[in-house]
Amino acid sequence: MGDVIDLTGDGGVLKTIIRSAKPGAMLPTEDLPNVDVHYEGTLAETGEVFDTTREDNTLFSFELGKGTVIKAWDIAVKTMKVGEVARITCKPEYAYGSAGSPPDIPENATLIFEVELVACKPRKGSTFGSVSDEKARLEELKKQREMAAASKEEEKKRREEAKATAAARVQAKLEAKKGQGIQPSPSKKDATNFQ
Repeated sequence: MGDVIDLTGDGGVLKTIIRSAKPGAMLPTEDLPNVDVHYEGTLAETGEVFDTTREDNTLFSFELGKGTVIKAWDIAVKTMKVGEVARITCKPEYAYGSAGSPPDIPENATLIFEVELVACKPRKGSTFGSVSDEKARLEELKKQREMAAASKEEEKKRREEAKATAAARVQAKLEAKKGQGIQPSPSKKDATNFQ
């Protein structure tokens, strides 16, 4: 994991990069303020998951800077690149404050989100200056999707390799126990067959 970055200077929003984006990945801009993310939110105090898009594999979409999400997200997501996964720790004043968001989020709760920036897109209804700009935008979106797919494939491969390694370790332990010469004792029935 990466270093902790204090995005607000007061410790209110901390970002730790879990997985870096590929080189050349896009980040949100004024021209590309609409973002799609996967996330999982947990309560810092208990570790309890209160919300996630991972269970049903949906994307959460919003426009940065419009106040439609908690302050911490507006601050942190604009620093991310497509394909990046980061842990965002949010103090209450950058999340739901003293009111919380009952019943799932208590008052004055510090929250931790694991966020993956999947895509950034132009504002709905906005137009680009020329056809070449539009083509470039479409190429970039295609590249973003390909990078996101490649990242997911790499992660899947890593998980499969980890499972195979764990299975090999278990098998080796079983073989080692067999090799210690522990033999079951013959039963009474077996003993009578020898007479």
